[in-house]
Amino acid sequence: MAATREVNGERSEELLALLEARFDAHMERHEGMRWADVLARLDANPDALRSLDRMEATGGEPDVVGRDEATGRVRFVDCSKQSPKGRRSVCYDRAAREARKKFPPEADAVSMAEEMGVELLDEEGYRALQSLGAFDTTTSSWIATPSAIRDLGGALFCDRRYDTVFVYHNGADSYYGARGFRGSLWV
Repeated sequence: MAATREVNGERSEELLALLEARFDAHMERHEGMRWADVLARLDANPDALRSLDRMEATGGEPDVVGRDEATGRVRFVDCSKQSPKGRRSVCYDRAAREARKKFPPEADAVSMAEEMGVELLDEEGYRALQSLGAFDTTTSSWIATPSAIRDLGGALFCDRRYDTVFVYHNGADSYYGARGFRGSLWV
């Protein structure tokens, strides 16, 4: 994973307490799961804690939203009500950012996700998140885009309006103050 910022003693305890409190406050997102099992997965994977710290620092409010029954892995996803504030005003990927001649954004979603050690949600993951609550009601989030669309210069994003999840397209080089991205991390 690319997330290299250390999460040491005091910060580690603070982050774990925050994640546990969020886990306990939103049991509907992970029915039947126990925090002790999640903590054991985190203890075995220090890189995951660094990624979660980056998700938290950029406003993502990560929480557990699922488990792979075959492997025991748990899935954290950004559960902030709106697209994370620290990840907005970004175009889709580095190629789009570098190709933009006028007013290129400072960052792009794919590179930021890689640096954080997370993946962009895909459409299925985004819809699964929306089944747990109403997210992106005033913002939108880039999602992982199939190469057939990206190769033609486009990229996909989603939001929730009128109690419905919409999937849209835009030029990959576009960026807006209300569009960011949501990350996913398997631990």
